[in-house]
Amino acid sequence: MKHIRILSLLLALTFIMSCQSQNDEKKKNDDIETPVENPNGTDTIYPPVETKPANVDYEPAFEGQTRINGVKTKTPYEVSVIAEGLSSPWAVAALPDGRLVITEKAGALRIVSTTGAIGKAIRGFPEVDNRKQGGLLDVAPAPDFESSRMLYFTFAERNPEGSLTAVGKGKLSVDESKIENFSVIFRAIPYYDNSMHFGSRLVFDNNGNIFASTGERSDMKTRPNAQYLNNGYGKVVHITTEGKPVTGNPFINTTDALPEIYSYGHRNVQGLDIHPETGDLWASEMGPRGGDELNLIEAGKNYGWPTIGYGIEYSGAKVGDGLTQKEGMEQPVYYWDPVLSPSGMTFYSSDVISEWKNNLFIGGLSSKHIARIVIKDNKVVGEERLLENEKQRFRDVEMGNDGALYAVTDEGRLYRIAKK
Repeated sequence: MKHIRILSLLLALTFIMSCQSQNDEKKKNDDIETPVENPNGTDTIYPPVETKPANVDYEPAFEGQTRINGVKTKTPYEVSVIAEGLSSPWAVAALPDGRLVITEKAGALRIVSTTGAIGKAIRGFPEVDNRKQGGLLDVAPAPDFESSRMLYFTFAERNPEGSLTAVGKGKLSVDESKIENFSVIFRAIPYYDNSMHFGSRLVFDNNGNIFASTGERSDMKTRPNAQYLNNGYGKVVHITTEGKPVTGNPFINTTDALPEIYSYGHRNVQGLDIHPETGDLWASEMGPRGGDELNLIEAGKNYGWPTIGYGIEYSGAKVGDGLTQKEGMEQPVYYWDPVLSPSGMTFYSSDVISEWKNNLFIGGLSSKHIARIVIKDNKVVGEERLLENEKQRFRDVEMGNDGALYAVTDEGRLYRIAKK
């Protein structure tokens, strides 16, 4: 009889614990699925989109610096693959007539219609260093493209000393078969013999000058150069269309500094764009293991790499002294851990999908999605993941003249994301 009472008690306890576990799981699921009204009265907010454990236990410098609340697009939109078979596309940009120009890493340019018709390979470039992360990289039409037909590019240039990030320009021929009179206007010296971290985005400012980004070349030997002003590694530069330093650059009168430098202390900036209303320059930057960053770029500022950061070495060791903050060095507006692997990005400025206006869209490589970032007063207030189910490495994303987003992937696809 005693054994029966004990068995009954155990069964009762098991039943109670099972019910509690189910209730806890239901509450957990409810927390994940149930939206909360935003007190600002804008988007409905959800739990953070990132649910995986972080690589490190670093504390953010301020609330909202990482794992911000999620948001979801309310406007119905459709996603379509409008072209396939592109060869390692790296950048996509819109021409004034609405067509797209797309670079291919091996050294070709393609013109593609918004319905997906791919033009023949356009050549006329110097030989590019196409090893690993190098090649023909970014492209941007000149603000006066309709009259000048000028296109600007970044690429990995190689000589017997090694390779570097270069900015060049050339004229698209009238028959669109070649780039004419290509010339190099800037080189991120010195040359170094590896094929990593070229950075390499470019964007025109509101005065028709160029911002271009570089990387610190992914080597323990070259990494410290991001903190020094006598070289082009780990920098954002500000140059004219002739490659001259822009008047008023912060280090133009600094002894031994490259006068083209606008900001420094960067690891590998592969995303660069200007806010359509404020005119501010923003950059997405690849961290190591954890610590990818979104930065608001200001003249003369030091963004910390490799002295501070929110990531660790791929080995698991600390980066330097493992610092996340230091006086005189800028904090990222936002960071990701685990990484987004952010590449090309664009601000959405159209009214076609009004809730996206002034939002930032960033292509994710290892994360295999496009991140929609909602920014208010220079702070990130929401994050959404788009195209997660596609399982593609999104190399670049651009807003087209029709208000749709166009994205290229390492796997050779061109996507169109448009309002239904």
